[in-house]
Amino acid sequence: MLKVEELVDKLIDLAFAEDIGDGDHTTLCCIPEDAMGRSHLLIKEDGVLAGVEVAKEVFRRFDPELKVEVLMEDGTRVKKGDIAMVVSGRVRSLLQTERLMLNIMQRMSGIATTTSRYVERLKGTKTRVLDTRKTTPGLRMLEKAAVKIGGGCNHRIGLFDMILLKDNHVDFAGGISNAINRCHEYLEKNNLKLKIEIEVRNFDELQQAMECGGIDRIMLDNFTPADTKKAVDIIAGRYETESSGGITFDTLRDYAECGVDFISVGALTHSVKGLDMSFKAC
Repeated sequence: MLKVEELVDKLIDLAFAEDIGDGDHTTLCCIPEDAMGRSHLLIKEDGVLAGVEVAKEVFRRFDPELKVEVLMEDGTRVKKGDIAMVVSGRVRSLLQTERLMLNIMQRMSGIATTTSRYVERLKGTKTRVLDTRKTTPGLRMLEKAAVKIGGGCNHRIGLFDMILLKDNHVDFAGGISNAINRCHEYLEKNNLKLKIEIEVRNFDELQQAMECGGIDRIMLDNFTPADTKKAVDIIAGRYETESSGGITFDTLRDYAECGVDFISVGALTHSVKGLDMSFKAC
């Protein structure tokens, strides 16, 4: 399995390949090879900054001689007009790294900003907000990193680091107990130690999961707040609880006040708006 650093390296390589191709002919035709200059990252919208460390790697990979002065670190609450970093070196390098750096930082900062709003909404409760696998293909590691920068928690990274028995798994397996029992057989056979979560759609499935046992967390899928409170009372701390499905920013607090441990929110990554910023000569 590739490490996070290796995945980021592959992402940067692919991004440069699709953007520059056989050459940035616009820059090459009008900027002398030895021209030197400076650009700064201008924040144009209030939010939470994310992607600084990845941006530094973008600059380093393209031109190790670029000098990056970081003025604001990941997780900083920024305001319109702030300067987050200054980069100096070859003008050609500044121009050719500009868009990739901005694409990464705008998206990561948008996710961190949105996540921070959800975290703030949960203040005073024990509930933590989780991301999901509803991420941009190839960008998952960066998007989940941005969730953490914004104060949220990562659910599983992929299909390999946790067992999550969802509705389709249960239906194809022939029921709750079949799915859980086969899960344990598989883990034992393959000498794996992974946490097990199961999704339930109603109180009948919840009761089956409780009776079968051998799980770490129960996901309450598309339960109303009233039913969520009832389910949390039934579970009574025996297992971790997670609410999921159709939960919006406006209803988030209602679910948290039911006492669930986690609320998973696909909107943190699947439909977020990037934070506005630009990279300008200075």
